Amino acid sequence: MNNPNTDKSLATIEQLQLTQDWDKTFPKSEKVDHHKVTFVNRYGVTLAADMYKPKNAEGKLPAIAISGPFGAVKEQSSGLYAQQLAERGFLTIAFDPSFTGESGGMPRRVASPDINTEDFSAAVDFLSGQPDLDADRIGILGICGFGGFAISAAANDTRIKATVASTMYDMCRVTANGYNDADDNADARYKAKEAMNAQRTEDYRTGSYRRTGGVVDPLPDDAPQFVKEYYAYYKTPRGYHVRSGNSTDGWNVSSALPFINFTLLDRAGEIRNAVMVVHGENAHSRYFGEDAFKKLRGDNKQLLIVADANHCDLYDNLEKIPFDQIAEFFTTQMK
Repeated sequence: MNNPNTDKSLATIEQLQLTQDWDKTFPKSEKVDHHKVTFVNRYGVTLAADMYKPKNAEGKLPAIAISGPFGAVKEQSSGLYAQQLAERGFLTIAFDPSFTGESGGMPRRVASPDINTEDFSAAVDFLSGQPDLDADRIGILGICGFGGFAISAAANDTRIKATVASTMYDMCRVTANGYNDADDNADARYKAKEAMNAQRTEDYRTGSYRRTGGVVDPLPDDAPQFVKEYYAYYKTPRGYHVRSGNSTDGWNVSSALPFINFTLLDRAGEIRNAVMVVHGENAHSRYFGEDAFKKLRGDNKQLLIVADANHCDLYDNLEKIPFDQIAEFFTTQMK
């Protein structure tokens, strides 16, 4: 009999039910080939991804793994970024994070600063084994909350040659401190933890997880401007997707608990490989990107502020997302 304590084999890939129809929020490009792939992270969660490859590509290509925004799925913004960068010569994958979208893992709709950072490294594992790419030229790109996770991954994974964080959030900071650090005090954090822990008790009693509800719907007349921007993306045909938590019923209420005690970007200053932070001039979240950039060291770091752009413009606005500059950054830094 095998001793389970001596089993050193990698986790088995789960057989996921993957949609083969084109169900993205953006039109399919005739310039790239597309197919679904799966891979497993070090926690044993099988991740689902869309792979995009330039048509008629020859030789070993540079690669980019992409995820985000926080609460979105690969059929939304990350897939758009992946397809656009594939048109510019990269082999790309847009993946659903653990416990969300078409990826595996139970329970559903749980986020983790550790596991979601690991998801990027698992993507690097997968890409490094592909015969049609150059394992020495792998980058990552995170959007919104996954911009913060991407920087966290770059601080931990030296295989990542270049990182782009677009319209980024630091999910740990905003969870622990509120927007603009307005609730950065022990009493506010205690009240938030008390409510989430009470919900844990209730979830266990009922045997089901209460969800946060996603982006507010219907939209109140007095909603802040940034909430109106989220609504315009996630709750309208522009960006709605049935598997997106932000478009539907959101995260598990207790999912935010670990973010309060976890500091995501403490080692950002130790990243030796290249990092680009991209943010909109008018984004409510701009301070996250600028403060993250201040932590970075070295002449291979770049801050790009996009004129007249808000947070959600960098989700899907092809006239505002600086794809050519992002592609140039990856090409230059992953030589």
